[in-house]
Amino acid sequence: MTSKASLSVSPPAAPLHVAIIMDGNGRWAKARGLPRVAGHKKGADAVRAVVETAPDLGVTHLTLFAFSSENWRRSDDEVSALMGLLRLYIRSELGRLAENGVRLSFIGDRSRLDRDLVTLMEDAEQKTRTNPGLSLIIAINYGGRADLVQAAQALARQVAAGQRTADSLTEADLSGSLYTAGVPDPDVVIRTSGEQRISNFLLWQCAYSEFVFTDVLWPDFSPRELERCLSQFQSRERRFGAVPA
Repeated sequence: MTSKASLSVSPPAAPLHVAIIMDGNGRWAKARGLPRVAGHKKGADAVRAVVETAPDLGVTHLTLFAFSSENWRRSDDEVSALMGLLRLYIRSELGRLAENGVRLSFIGDRSRLDRDLVTLMEDAEQKTRTNPGLSLIIAINYGGRADLVQAAQALARQVAAGQRTADSLTEADLSGSLYTAGVPDPDVVIRTSGEQRISNFLLWQCAYSEFVFTDVLWPDFSPRELERCLSQFQSRERRFGAVPA
């Protein structure tokens, strides 16, 4: 685990919520002549290092994009391997997360996931729900557009039931109906591997997030690279539509 003394990002100025699009596992493996699943396995090590380091940098919420609603288009073997790695991560890391006070939760549509995986997720959430430390949010079978649709459907049902009127709906109502209800919007979104797109991730929530793109492939993403990305974020002036001070 990276020591606090070696980190230079100032916690008081650090972002509260960091979201990461973990990209580049396949390219990492291909460059080494390995199967794609080897990149995903190595990427799990990077997850562990980042989760351990984030609180030392003042991060209170960390959202990781593990599997998108579009990733089902990949081969059956790769999807099966990814789901297996998620099962392994929950089983092997739950004790460590609990010891470190991490609160684990999952966002996304669970209806397409295997029942045993959903049970594991629910059990992990229940066992860590009162932990006071880092809030670790894993997006699994998540898509930003689908998130907006399910929120709109929930609000539409309330209108149809006479519980509220359409004209009374506010941005706060929509935010409160998303999978991320109760979670602050990301202060910064980091994407690895050099790609510079949002890929249907937290579309509503990222309205005023800062974006940091790094060429580092996710399996090589280290605590030091996280620190560098957050230092770049801290150098920016966030105006939220206003003029500079």
